[in-house]
Amino acid sequence: HSRDGKIYRQTYSKGAPTSQVEVVGECTDRGTIITFKPDGSIFTHTTEYKYDILANRLRELAFLNKGIHLNLLDKRQRDENGEYVGDHFYSEEGLKEFVKYLDATRGTPIVEQIIYTEKNGVPVEVAMQYNDSFSENVHSYVNNINTIEGGTHLTGFRRALTRTLKKYAEDSGMLAKLKFDINGDDF
Repeated sequence: HSRDGKIYRQTYSKGAPTSQVEVVGECTDRGTIITFKPDGSIFTHTTEYKYDILANRLRELAFLNKGIHLNLLDKRQRDENGEYVGDHFYSEEGLKEFVKYLDATRGTPIVEQIIYTEKNGVPVEVAMQYNDSFSENVHSYVNNINTIEGGTHLTGFRRALTRTLKKYAEDSGMLAKLKFDINGDDF
């Protein structure tokens, strides 16, 4: 870990420190480097990390935390130049770029601009885009963790979106000729 012009180091085993924090050098950079190896007494099924899984997670974290740089370096593999295999992940626009990335192969956008909102004082960010496909692709996160099974935050968002779009459709006269009531699945 680099901070205040110094490089600090500490080692851990099974989540507990095995050394004190020590100053091991000086630098002008800032950041944290984590080197890890799986412990066979904890990971009983496999102790081999899959590069693609780690790369996908770091890419996701870069989108979720715009402006941070994340590097992945696999010291088990070298490329044709003899360098370790690695990737750099960075997102300047965060969720907007995440939506573009996810939507790149899912259909043609109906509206090019990403619908995006970020509320000050409330830690909520939403980015979305409608395309011409019929499948829904929803990713929701709380504290950088993908809430795969949804939750009250997703249920509340869907209700609010349905209510807003329905009100817009009613106010603009779009629903005047319909002989049935629309619901959230229609949006």
